[in-house]
Amino acid sequence: MKLRLILGDQLNINHRWFQEDPSDLIYFMAEMRQETDYVKHHVQKIVAFFKSMRAFAGKLEKNGSKVVYYQLDDASNTGNLTKNLLQLIDQYKITHFEYQLPDEYRLDQQLSTFCDQLEISTRSYSTEHFLTDRKDLKTFFEGKKTYLMESFYRMMRRKYDLLMDGDQPITGKWNYDGDNRKKLPKKHEVTDPKLWTENVQEIVEMLDKVGVSYFGNIDPNNFVWPTTREECIKLMEYFNTKLLPLFGAYQDAMHTDEWSLYHSRLSFGMNAKLISPLEVVQSAIGQWQNNQDDISIAQIEGYVRQIIGWREYMRGVYWAHMPEYAEKNFFNHNRKLPSWYWDGNTKMNCLHHAIQQSLDYSYAHHIQRLMITGNFALLAGIDPDELDQWYLGIYIDAIEWVEITNTRGMSQFADGGIVGTKPYVSSANYVHKMSNYCDSCHYDRKLKTGDRACPFNSLYWNFYDQHEDKLVKNPRIGMMYRTWAKMDGEKKSDMLKQAAFYLDHIEEL
Repeated sequence: MKLRLILGDQLNINHRWFQEDPSDLIYFMAEMRQETDYVKHHVQKIVAFFKSMRAFAGKLEKNGSKVVYYQLDDASNTGNLTKNLLQLIDQYKITHFEYQLPDEYRLDQQLSTFCDQLEISTRSYSTEHFLTDRKDLKTFFEGKKTYLMESFYRMMRRKYDLLMDGDQPITGKWNYDGDNRKKLPKKHEVTDPKLWTENVQEIVEMLDKVGVSYFGNIDPNNFVWPTTREECIKLMEYFNTKLLPLFGAYQDAMHTDEWSLYHSRLSFGMNAKLISPLEVVQSAIGQWQNNQDDISIAQIEGYVRQIIGWREYMRGVYWAHMPEYAEKNFFNHNRKLPSWYWDGNTKMNCLHHAIQQSLDYSYAHHIQRLMITGNFALLAGIDPDELDQWYLGIYIDAIEWVEITNTRGMSQFADGGIVGTKPYVSSANYVHKMSNYCDSCHYDRKLKTGDRACPFNSLYWNFYDQHEDKLVKNPRIGMMYRTWAKMDGEKKSDMLKQAAFYLDHIEEL
C-alpha cells in the first residue's frame, strides 16, 4: 500500500496524482497543532485552511480515493506531522511514501529528515503549481549581488508569451507602474467585493475546545472567503468582469470606507493552490483582449506583473537564500513591536485603520502592508523577527515563502538590498497622497514637531540620520541626504528630539 501526504496548502486537484488509479493508495491530510501553534494566527486564516482542506478531502473521496483525514480534535491525531505519518505507516502496513515538496523551509526540512530515516521507499513530487522551479531565480541571477525583479519579470513574460508580440511587449512598453498610483477620487463609488456567507461555527468551536491560541475577529455565521476551487473561479470571474477595469489605476489607493477596493483577493486561493497563477493571468488577459475599450493596458499589465512577476520572484528569493534569510537584520533593529499592532488602538489613523481592517478581515492590500504598517515599523526600528511573526500570523495569505521575503526584503530592507534597491519609507506626505487617512487623524500631517505632529514626519528624518553610514552611498536616496544636509541645524535638532520622544512613548502613539 502506498501513502501520499497532502499538506494544507497543496490543494491542487489538477495535480498528476489525481489522474491515477486510486485503488492501491491512501491520501493523508491533517489539521495539526504544529501548524496552528508555530506562530499565533488570525482565526480566519486557520478557519480558511481547515475549511478548504475538509472540502478538498471530500472531493477526493467523491472521486473514489481513500482519504485518511485527521481533524484537530481527533483522538488519533498526535498534532505532529512525522508522528502522525509513522502511526499511519504502521497501521496500514505502508510500503511506499510520497509527498509534494513543501513551500516552507521548515516543513521541507522536517519531511526530508523524516524520509531519510524511513526504512521504506519514498518519493517527492513538484506541486505543479508555480511557473518556476525552486532554484530558477538563483540560476537566472547567478553572479549578481542584487536581484532586479524587472529583468526577471520580462523573462517570465517572454517564457509564457503573456502580453507579447514575439519577444517584445505588445505595446513596446514593459511596465505601466507609473500609471497605477492614483488616489481614490472623492465621491467615487467602489464596486462591492464578492463575499461568501458560510457558517464555520463548528470549526471555531473546535479551536476553542482544544485551546488553540488565535487572534483577530470572525463572524462564524458569515465567513466571507472562498475555500473551494469552484468558489475561487467565481471570484476570479467576478474580478475579471467587475474589478479589472479599474484595478491598475487604484491598486495603491487606500480609503477608510473600503477594505477590498479593486483587488482580486485571490491570493489565499492561489497560495493554497486551489487555483493556479497561470489560469488566473490567462483568464484576465482574455477578458482584457475582449474588452479593450473598457480595460486599458495599464490595468492588465499591473495585474500580470504582480502574479507572474512579483509572486514568482519572491518565492525564488526565498529558496535562494533560506535559511539564512530569516536571520537578516541589516539595520540591527531590535525594538519590540508596539502592542497596538495586535489591537489597532493607536491615535495614528492610518495605522489604526490598516490594522483594524486586518483584524476584521485577515486582509490588507500590498500598499497598506508596505507603506503603512511596514513603513512605520521600519522607521521605528522594530525587530524584523517580531514583525515576521505578526505578518505571518495576521494575513490569510501569509505562508513563509511569500511573507518573509516581503517583510525582511521589500518592507524592512533587512536583507540589505537583495529584494529592494532602497528602503521603502515615507513621511505623512505619501500617506496623504494615496489615502484619506490623514483627514480624520489625531495628528496633523503638516506638522513635523509638537504635540500633534504626525509621527511619520520626524521618524522619517530620524531614520535617515540614524542610518547614514549604511545608506548615504545609495544612489536612489542621495537626494534625501542632500536635503537633510541643507536643513537648518536647530530644525534638525528639534526633529530628532521629536522622534526620540515618540520612540520613547511608542505605546502611547
